[in-house]
Amino acid sequence: MHKEVWNNCLKIIKDNVPSISFRTWFEPIVPLRLENKVLTIQVPSPFFYEYLEEKYIEIISKTLRKELGYDAKLEYSIVMENSSYSNSRPYTVKFPTQNKTELKNKPLSVPLNIEENAIKNPFIIPGIKKLNVDPHLNPDNSFENFVEGECNRLARSAGYAVANNPGGTAFNPLLIYGDSGLGKTHLTQAIGIEIKKKFPDKTVLYVNANKFQTQFVESIRNNNKNDFLHFYQMIDVLIIDDVHEFAGKEKTQDTFFHIFNHMHQSGKQLILTSDKPPVELQGLEQRLLSRFKWGLSADLQIPDYETRIAILRQKTYKDGIELPEDVIEYIATQITDNIRELEGALISLLAQSTLNRKEITLDLAKEMIDKLIKNTKREVSIDYIQKVVCNYFDIGIDAIQSKTRKREIVQARQVAMFFSKNLTKSSLATIGAQIGGKDHATVLHACKTVNNLIDTDKHFRSQIEDIEKKLKF
Repeated sequence: MHKEVWNNCLKIIKDNVPSISFRTWFEPIVPLRLENKVLTIQVPSPFFYEYLEEKYIEIISKTLRKELGYDAKLEYSIVMENSSYSNSRPYTVKFPTQNKTELKNKPLSVPLNIEENAIKNPFIIPGIKKLNVDPHLNPDNSFENFVEGECNRLARSAGYAVANNPGGTAFNPLLIYGDSGLGKTHLTQAIGIEIKKKFPDKTVLYVNANKFQTQFVESIRNNNKNDFLHFYQMIDVLIIDDVHEFAGKEKTQDTFFHIFNHMHQSGKQLILTSDKPPVELQGLEQRLLSRFKWGLSADLQIPDYETRIAILRQKTYKDGIELPEDVIEYIATQITDNIRELEGALISLLAQSTLNRKEITLDLAKEMIDKLIKNTKREVSIDYIQKVVCNYFDIGIDAIQSKTRKREIVQARQVAMFFSKNLTKSSLATIGAQIGGKDHATVLHACKTVNNLIDTDKHFRSQIEDIEKKLKF
């Protein structure tokens, strides 16, 4: 009877929580007995109990009342394990599910029959022997779909070596760097996919640095930073994309530093991507940068003509499409420095052909590519903006990187921040970190100052227009 009741509860809970949360926090629960509308369930640890009470008590209460009535109650049987003695025993905590407010953040005190009275936060979450984590890997981003060329041979070879022996090579961490659209995400996910094939028991996770930052902020807000740390420390292969986005975020860097150290010392594999090599990354702590240099830093360069041709041929072959050779060659000639744009142009051409019921010809390709290039804004980097601004005002880049408060230097720095905010996708913290090591508030103030001067100073507005033309030529 108790199993049936709990299984009925799980059916409802499963439809109302994320699948990863259900597998992690509900599948390990064991129903023990049902007496007088009191259901007893066994959980692996005090931490497990506290997490359920904090996050899922409401849905557990509702489902249990639905099955047993409003006066239903729940007992937790907590299995305590401690290396100082051999026996593990259940400890039962009783509470009425209908009185949730009294349980909120209620401390748990469990006698252990040893000298220690408090439950210490373990390095690994007790009771959860294996994380069941969605690795967030796109199956299309495999090694089979990654075209090798001179532009990426070192990075691909290192990645394949890591995939065959994660955590066991000298390439730990493996940092892959290069400009946007050159295949960093594809290659790192290919490593993760290959590891999952060869080592299915390993826990692999791909996460963008921005999402990592968001999760960390949420953990601080919800007062469960330790849970955040424990989760990431249990990952076997951690892939962090765009690690340069940690620039200027000191607390996030500090937390990642501890995760990095634990994983590296435990023989686990770290795979990172950035837009620059470690020596050129700004806004990151030196202790992090030095650790990035422990392993291998491999770059992805702009693909040469032959590699671009190979990429287009593979894409058309995979999609079962035949393209005239002169069309493939034309696309490869016109789009030269971004694989993402190269594939996007091919998709646009196929869409034009299908929707307009036109045959794919060289003329159609020229028409489409011409529109695509005209309509695509040139994405500029913060470094490029600094160079253009410094050249315009005839000052050195080291000047706006310095702490000087000279009026002309401050204004040039503010202009560089203004254009970086408007022409790049970088965060305010990243912009500030790369332009003089400032914080996001300084960047925000700079943008407001420049906007005010544009509205009130004709000469300054003319200067901004001139710089804008140079940036968008």
